[in-house]
Amino acid sequence: MAEELQMVEMNRSDGATYSSNAPMTAGNGDGAAYRIPQATERDVLLSVQTSDCNGETMPSSHAADNRSNLGHTDPLQKKSLMCRMKRELNESLFWKVRLWMVIIFIFLIIFVVIIITLLVCSAIHEDPDESFDPSLFKVPLYFNGSFQLPNLAFREEFLTLSSNESQALAADFQEKIADLYISSPALGRYFSKAEINAFRNGSVVADYKLTFLMPEEGQDQLRNFTLNREMVYNVFRQFLYDQEADESELMYINPASLTCFVRH
Repeated sequence: MAEELQMVEMNRSDGATYSSNAPMTAGNGDGAAYRIPQATERDVLLSVQTSDCNGETMPSSHAADNRSNLGHTDPLQKKSLMCRMKRELNESLFWKVRLWMVIIFIFLIIFVVIIITLLVCSAIHEDPDESFDPSLFKVPLYFNGSFQLPNLAFREEFLTLSSNESQALAADFQEKIADLYISSPALGRYFSKAEINAFRNGSVVADYKLTFLMPEEGQDQLRNFTLNREMVYNVFRQFLYDQEADESELMYINPASLTCFVRH
C-alpha cells in the first residue's frame, strides 16, 4: 500500500497524466473501479434539450446561439417559429372562431368596400363632355358629296329614287353613314341625318347629303374646328379605309372616290 502511494506521488511530481478510465486499486484490495469524470457546467448546458411542437428534441438555446455565431441557420429553430405561428393563428378567440378566420374576414371586408366604392364613384361620375341638351342644337350645317360603288352595275331603276330598288339601296347607305357619324366621339352629338340624293350612271355614283345641328352659341368656333370640312371628310374616309367588307361585295365603297364639301 505504501509503495503504491509512493509511486503515485512520484508520477504526479513528474507531470504524468492519467486517463479517466485508468483502473485504480481500491484501498481494501477489491477489484479495479473506473473513475467517472464530473460533468462541467458547459457540458450540462450543451446537453440540455427541449421538445418542439411535434415532440421532437431540440438543442438548447445556448447551443443554437453557438451555431448561429458560426454562420449556420438551425432548421429546427425555423420549424419552432412556424409551430409558434400556427399555434397563434389557431387560437380560439370566442366560440369556434379562430384568429386566422378573423384575419381572412377582415381582408374580405376591405376588398368588398373597395369594389363598392369604385362602383359608386363610376355611377356618380359624369363626364361634362357627355352631358348636353340636344334641344339647344337648332342651327343646321349641311355637307354634300359623293362616292363610287365599283361593284354595282347601273340599272334604269336607279335613275329615280321612287323605285323600290333605289329606295332599298339608299336606305342601306343612309343607315351605314348615319351609324359611322353617330359613333364618332367628336361629331356624334351634332349629327342629325344622312340622305342619298341620287344614283348616277356609269360605275354607280351615289350623291349624299349630311345634316348637322349646332347650338346658337359658339357657332363660329364649331364651324372652324369641330364641324369643318376636313373633320367631316376625314371621319368618313377613315371609316371606309377601316371597313372590313370584301372589295368584291356589291356594297363596297371605293375610299379614293369619296368627295365632301360644305353646302352654303
